Amino acid sequence: MLVSTTHADANPPAMTSTDASCRIEHGDAGSVLRLAGSWRLARLGELDAALRRARAGADRLRPPVALDGSALADIDTAAALLVWRHLAEAGAPPADIALRGFGGAHARIVDLVRGHLPPLRPAAAPRPRSPLGQLGASSVAMFGLVHGHLDFLGRVIVELARVAARPAILRGRETAAQFAQVCVSAIPVVALVSFLIGLVIAYLLGLQAEQYGANIFVVDGVALGLAREFSPLIVATIVAGRSGAAFTAQLGTMKLTEEIDAIRTLGLSAEQVLVVPRVLALVVSLPLLVFVGDVMGTLGAMVIAERMLDITPSTYLNRLHDALSPRHFVIGLAKAPAFALFIAVIGCRMGLSVSRDTRSIGINTTSTVVQSIVVVILLDALFAVLLQELEL
Repeated sequence: MLVSTTHADANPPAMTSTDASCRIEHGDAGSVLRLAGSWRLARLGELDAALRRARAGADRLRPPVALDGSALADIDTAAALLVWRHLAEAGAPPADIALRGFGGAHARIVDLVRGHLPPLRPAAAPRPRSPLGQLGASSVAMFGLVHGHLDFLGRVIVELARVAARPAILRGRETAAQFAQVCVSAIPVVALVSFLIGLVIAYLLGLQAEQYGANIFVVDGVALGLAREFSPLIVATIVAGRSGAAFTAQLGTMKLTEEIDAIRTLGLSAEQVLVVPRVLALVVSLPLLVFVGDVMGTLGAMVIAERMLDITPSTYLNRLHDALSPRHFVIGLAKAPAFALFIAVIGCRMGLSVSRDTRSIGINTTSTVVQSIVVVILLDALFAVLLQELEL
């Protein structure tokens, strides 16, 4: 029994000799492409569309494949070439296809075109790169990525300079909405993580300090570590995974739906409309979130110090006041805007570089998180070297 798949209704209306149609039938003896009507150069566009619809509505061709021309009115070489190309694209080698029902003249035309087709050659397998070649390709890709980020950073700085010169062009509502998203909504998770990190650090330091009767110096280690290193790094990592990924996903979706193209068609700068509010919101938010991290980390350390080391909260705060110089606190806060700028630039640039498919959004979002965390760690290392040279 045959199962028929056509590009029209199951019972098409009667067709004149000038009409053209095709359908693919699957049966136990293989697949058959049936041609009907007039297949000529003047109607090549319609014929191509008909063949595509027939292929889209049919399953994969099952060998052996046959070409049936019993209902064919006429055919020329251009239409025959089109038919053979579609069959080849569907995975049926023209040399293996049997002809059925063709008149003498039609069969000669179809056979003539088939005889002049270039032989189908399997695509050559890509040659594997040597380790040195792979290293070179990775290096070129890395330099291209860094160059793209630096170029985008320059454009963002230009747009920020325009905002500084003309504050009226800043989109205040969008900036406020982004601030609420990246700062206010992030406070609970930042507070919880920082509290637990402070608790863990105080616990680990307390285990060692307790052996030497130096319990009180746990306050010094926790305070300096949190203010200068742990709090900025942890908060920046949280923001990179939360807000940086969100920037990429939002802008990538807007590009996929052609909203960014619409903005540029209106003569507006996509960087000014979409990127600047996000960059400003994140640069302002991250120092505030680092401050929240400092406070909550200190509270976590205070809780474990009281229970494990018998250091009362009042004693802890007095020692904290003596051990933590304001410059350490300021250094930690000063790192935050630099971290935020690079996280926002990477997130926005990866979102704007999304290609026209949904898979690219996921790839770029994942890449944003990885790149942002790596850049934050590199920046923190540069700050450590610079501050050491400055003796701060």
